[in-house]
Amino acid sequence: MKKRVVITGLGAITPVGNDVSGFWESLKEGKSGVGITKSFDATGFDSRISAEIKDFDPALYGISYKETKRTAKFVQFAIAAAKQAVASSGLELEKEDRSRIGVLIGSGIGSLYTIEEEHKILLNKGPSRLSPFLIPMLIVNEASGMVAIVHGLRGPNSCVATACASGSHAIGEAYRTILYGDADIMLTGGTESCIVPTAVGGFCALRALSTRNDDPQAASRPFDRDRDGFIMAEGCGLVVLETLEHAQKRNANIIAEITGFGMSCDAYHITAPDPEGLGAAQAMTMALKDAQMNPQDVSYINAHGTSTKMNDKIETLSMKKAFGEYSKKLMVSSTKSVTGHLLGAAGGVEFVACCLAIKDGVVPPTINYKTPDPDCDLDYIPNAARKVNVTACMSNSLGFGGHNASLIVKKFK
Repeated sequence: MKKRVVITGLGAITPVGNDVSGFWESLKEGKSGVGITKSFDATGFDSRISAEIKDFDPALYGISYKETKRTAKFVQFAIAAAKQAVASSGLELEKEDRSRIGVLIGSGIGSLYTIEEEHKILLNKGPSRLSPFLIPMLIVNEASGMVAIVHGLRGPNSCVATACASGSHAIGEAYRTILYGDADIMLTGGTESCIVPTAVGGFCALRALSTRNDDPQAASRPFDRDRDGFIMAEGCGLVVLETLEHAQKRNANIIAEITGFGMSCDAYHITAPDPEGLGAAQAMTMALKDAQMNPQDVSYINAHGTSTKMNDKIETLSMKKAFGEYSKKLMVSSTKSVTGHLLGAAGGVEFVACCLAIKDGVVPPTINYKTPDPDCDLDYIPNAARKVNVTACMSNSLGFGGHNASLIVKKFK
């Protein structure tokens, strides 16, 4: 029989709260984290708005001022969220076999900020002035590596970089690592921090970002007819996964149970989704099969829902293909309407939201939903949270390159 894998800890650093409770309250209340970009002077950019982390203090997580100078922000966020997740799980690491605890954290980009800053030094002062921390600061796997170093975790350690599906793929692969017997506990999710000129300029060139600069908090409007692009965001969402046997042995508080993971590729285009929605539908169907669940067993889908013209239309189509007639009864929302799009961290943060929806019996809303789109005709929980018994959630993530990932988490019984 397949091992049962449960979630016992949560951690979140987000544009709407630097801990799980603040994040969740903002989601339920529909309080947007979008504002005028402050990380750099965005004058001249088509999109001058983003969802940035506010008032983050690395020192609260044991990261000294000296260490912040040689640790990229996406890694700092991961260290912080990991400490939150471990604390909330009640794990006493000194009593555990740390060779049985692993880390798998996804990130789509790593530290573009480091590349930008060090490239300026290279051009202006020459190669001899480059930082010896240039490479370790920018590479994507440093989040997993540093979290393991901080906690002394010697189990399986890896990273995933599948664009906006990175966080979900990381959780899915961590789940499978436990199922395969290579670890009893995994710290997993996604982290990202790339609100920098190169990234914003690149997405502007793709015409992927909202240009609703005069009304930032209304700019992210998934599934609304008048959506005009996504909002760049940053942050981290991590969870503690462990075998049910291990969790029960230590009397852990079990938040929910992860039961299914599916992934696929559109094999269609580097940035555009398959117009038939076949790849995303396949990932959802695979997740249902892995969970041994029927479509009607799912209460709620946390959609990828980016607020771009093509994603929302095609994701709606793919949900209809995967869930059939039952799709009309599904509750669907996009928390990106509140948080913006955290890119490689999105799947981790949204998985945390699914766990909390099950725990509290509340489905977070899709805010800024005003004008229905004929191509997007499901129940998107418009503008106000819904108090309802949530027995099982699906979390979808779709990334450039055609990467699709779907996770299923359900109420623990």
